[in-house]
Amino acid sequence: MPPPDIDVDFEHERREEVIQWIYNTYGRSKAALCSTVTRYRAKGALRDVGKALGLPEDMIGQLSSGVWGWSEGVSERQIRENNLNAADYRLKLTLELAQQLMGTPRHLGQHPGGFVLTNDRLDDLVPIEPARMDDRQVIEWDKDDIQALKFMKVDVLALGMLTCMAKAFALMAGHKGDVRDLASIPAEDPRTYAMIRKADTLGTFQIESRAQMSMLPRLKPRTFYDLVVQVAIVRPGPIQGDMVHPYLRRREGKEPVVYPTAELEAVLSKTLGVPLFQESAMKVAMVCAGFTGGEADQLRKSMATFKFSGGVSKFKDKLIAGMVKNGYSAEFAENTFSQLEGFGSYGFPESHAASFALIAYASSWVKCHHPDAFCAALLNSQPMGFYAPAQIVRDAVQHGVEIRPVCVNASRWDCTLEQVDGSRHCAVRLGMRMVKGLSTADAARIVAARAEDAFASADDLWRRSGVPTAALVKLAEADAFLPSLQLQRRDALWAIKGLRDEPLELWAAAAEREARQVAELQEPEVALPSMRAGHEVVEDYAHTGLTLRQHPIAFLRKDLRQKGMVTCAEAMAERDGRWLMTGGLVLVRQRPGSAKGVMFLTLEDETGIVNTVVWPTLFERQRRVLLSASMMAINGKIQREGDVVHLVAQRLFDLSDDLGRLGERDELFPLPHGRGDEFARGNGAPDSRERPKAAAPARDIYVPDLLIDRLKVKSRNFH
Repeated sequence: MPPPDIDVDFEHERREEVIQWIYNTYGRSKAALCSTVTRYRAKGALRDVGKALGLPEDMIGQLSSGVWGWSEGVSERQIRENNLNAADYRLKLTLELAQQLMGTPRHLGQHPGGFVLTNDRLDDLVPIEPARMDDRQVIEWDKDDIQALKFMKVDVLALGMLTCMAKAFALMAGHKGDVRDLASIPAEDPRTYAMIRKADTLGTFQIESRAQMSMLPRLKPRTFYDLVVQVAIVRPGPIQGDMVHPYLRRREGKEPVVYPTAELEAVLSKTLGVPLFQESAMKVAMVCAGFTGGEADQLRKSMATFKFSGGVSKFKDKLIAGMVKNGYSAEFAENTFSQLEGFGSYGFPESHAASFALIAYASSWVKCHHPDAFCAALLNSQPMGFYAPAQIVRDAVQHGVEIRPVCVNASRWDCTLEQVDGSRHCAVRLGMRMVKGLSTADAARIVAARAEDAFASADDLWRRSGVPTAALVKLAEADAFLPSLQLQRRDALWAIKGLRDEPLELWAAAAEREARQVAELQEPEVALPSMRAGHEVVEDYAHTGLTLRQHPIAFLRKDLRQKGMVTCAEAMAERDGRWLMTGGLVLVRQRPGSAKGVMFLTLEDETGIVNTVVWPTLFERQRRVLLSASMMAINGKIQREGDVVHLVAQRLFDLSDDLGRLGERDELFPLPHGRGDEFARGNGAPDSRERPKAAAPARDIYVPDLLIDRLKVKSRNFH
């Protein structure tokens, strides 16, 4: 028998500590990470072949942007939509070679945490080489080689949510006096389960995806074991094995639960006769078909090999013959095998589901009772999860949490909590980690220099902290000078422009001698015009990834109403079968392998989100819009099943250009006027069509073609 495959999850920010502990404990001659063979996928193959054949970079980008998934190619329809010449020899050769290249090894990488541990020297068996990361070493074999050779392997894995929970517990203890850990969270809390049943689970562990949110109101978890089932049921294995709907029907009382024998009832009673877990499948094979323990373990391994389907099929004859021999009908045996065969894509162990359910419940409890600490901890643990910081902050605001902007005098590197008089929740102060491009070292120097003495000006901050002006520019662009120094973006940037890379020693000495601020540069006060409200939002997204001002779609609402579009909240409140048009920012794209080509979209506007279903035919027909639009309008039909609401798309419209021009918007929009208005308004100017054109037209600072000051919202795509 091969050694067991051991997986252990740690906080993702502390995994390196564990890795170094293993090296130091077992010795670098007896411990090493195994490798991974990185193989060509569709986009990588296109890019490498395109570069080798000299295709222009913009053409390569166009081709690869229309590819979804790892193995699909580029169709003739995509080539036509991109206005490319399908008969071009180099283009045809690129597509042919890229197709042939897919699946071939590209390079050797290091496994994220698969440790090989040996009793004798490992380098007697396989060369050990330094990895690109400091203090790490790898061997040349991958995990499949290790399994074939029956080596001992321990997977040191990382979970972002464990980091998040540790940070949340620290915030709760430090600011609220509520000392908790995973073991001391109150069990079976009714408020927490009520929140979960409403699918109010954005940011939580495992139950935050669109599929999980759709299942929660149907499964209606009320106990911990319900959460264990919830975690395991929304998986490719149960879905492809046709276990989800039978389980739901039996749980809702719409279908009777029948067990042909008492032995089967003993095995499957907890899951209403449906084998949802790997352990259930193994017990069914042993009890009903007479499998030995070793054969059942081979069945489990076949189910666990999620990269290759069909591994379970070799057990078909033995399973069916064994069940028929033990008195089960052939039809029931065939049905049981078809369910087990679904695990050939992915089956979930019950023990694994239970451990994940514990973290899911703990994260939900913290979100329910301490949404302020949960929001801050989640932001401090990014990147992780399905949703970007903008959606995490928006969700916290909807739960009554005050969010305060990044401030040079109040923010630390991490997001922190601040007391609010008369409120049971603390306010979340965004940390300097939210400022794009600002280094940890520069933020630390600013916080250390500030101590208990707040900065009085941009000059004071620069002189006392000693950070380069480039760091101050990052803070100014993120509007971090506004909350305490009342300097808007343009004013702060103007003040920083007069500073050098380092303060002059003469002024620093004078300031120290006189114990007061001595400005190096005295300039007359300049009243700079304020940015448009829409431009402020564009800058917020560009430099912090979120905004505490109005939602971007709010600026476009009047135009969208004129186009007959309703808000996301209005769409989700409509009756079943209603046709309508709505739109918003594209937050998430999902096209799971078990969905048979169906894509799921999550769109957001200023009122909420709408979940959209895109059928494969529409996906192929409007692939370019679907994969490239950052803002989208959707015409479709509402599909309501209880509390679960979807918009089934019929046609898609790309509104990215409207979103890109948000920087030109204000709360009140000037009405557009034609050329005839210059006479109607009585300004006496000649017709612009008759004016002589300048020999060299003046070049404005703002050039739309260069995509300057355009709002870019990047969705999170899950294959």
